[in-house]
Amino acid sequence: MSMIKVAGAPISWGVCEVPGWGRMLPPELVLSQMSELGLTATELGPPAYLPEDPAVLRETLGGHRLTLVGGFLAVVLHDASRTEETLREAEHSAKVLAAGGAEVLVLAAATGLDGYDERPQLTDGEWSTLVSTCAAIREVAAGHGLSTVLHPHVGTHVERGAEVERFLADSDLPLCLDTGHLLIGGTDPVELAKRHAARISHVHLKDVRAEIADEVRSGRLGYAEAVAQGMYVPLGDGDVEVAAIVRFLHEAGYGGWYVLEQDTALAEDGTEGDAAPDSSAKPLRDTARSIAYLDTVVRDL
Repeated sequence: MSMIKVAGAPISWGVCEVPGWGRMLPPELVLSQMSELGLTATELGPPAYLPEDPAVLRETLGGHRLTLVGGFLAVVLHDASRTEETLREAEHSAKVLAAGGAEVLVLAAATGLDGYDERPQLTDGEWSTLVSTCAAIREVAAGHGLSTVLHPHVGTHVERGAEVERFLADSDLPLCLDTGHLLIGGTDPVELAKRHAARISHVHLKDVRAEIADEVRSGRLGYAEAVAQGMYVPLGDGDVEVAAIVRFLHEAGYGGWYVLEQDTALAEDGTEGDAAPDSSAKPLRDTARSIAYLDTVVRDL
C-alpha cells in the first residue's frame, strides 16, 4: 500500500467518547494490534484515551512504531454563547495533536447533546455562527502547524446532503470524506468526491450495510444501536463503493491520509455476538480484512 498513506483509528477497536458505548480496550492492546497489522500511523481517539503529556504521548506511540496523523474534535460550533469555550477546547486539542506530531484536526459540528440521535434545527444565525467558528478554529489549529477539516458526521449539524452542500458553499474549509457517515446521511460519497475533489483533504474509509444505514436515516434505529447491530463491516463487505472512491481520489491527485475507521461497539462482558471469549479478537480480524481488501484496490491503481 505504499502508493497511499494508510492509518488506523481507536474507534475500530470500540474506543469511543459516547457514554455507555461499550467496552474500552486498553491503549497498549489497541496500539500493539495496529502495529501487528503493519499500520504505522493512527488517529488520536477520544479525549485523554492516549496520554496528553507530549513526551509520554510520543514515547507511547513510538514504542509501537506508530506516528500520529490527527484527531477528532466534536464541539458546539453554532452557539455564540459557547464560542469562547469551544475555542479553548480547540486550543487544547490542537496543542496535544501538534505535540504528538499530527498533521490534521478533524472537526465535527456537535449538537451539544449526548450521543448522535437528536438534531435540533439550526436558525440561519446559528448556521452563520457555525461557519465563522470553523474559520476561527482553523486559525487556532494553524497556529500549531495543523490543518483543519470538517467531518460530516451522523447526529451532527453537518450530516445530510443538503447540509454538506451548504457548508461547501458557505465555508472554504476542506472536508474529511467519511465514506460511511456520508452514505448514512444520504450522500453518495463517490459523487461527492467527483464534484468536490479539490475540497477533500482527509479520508475516513468505512464500509456499511445500506439496509441498516437506511434505518438510522429514517430515525427508526439509534446510531449506537445500529453500530452494535453490525452496521459497519470490513472494507469490501458492505455497500460503499470503496474501490471507486480510492481510484477516483488517486486519479484526482489526492495525497492525504486514508484512515481505516470501522466504528465498533464491544460488549461490556467481553463477548462478541458469537460468544467468543475475547472481543478484542474482532477488531483485529476485521481491520486485517479491511487492509487485505485495500491492498487489492491499491494493486489495481
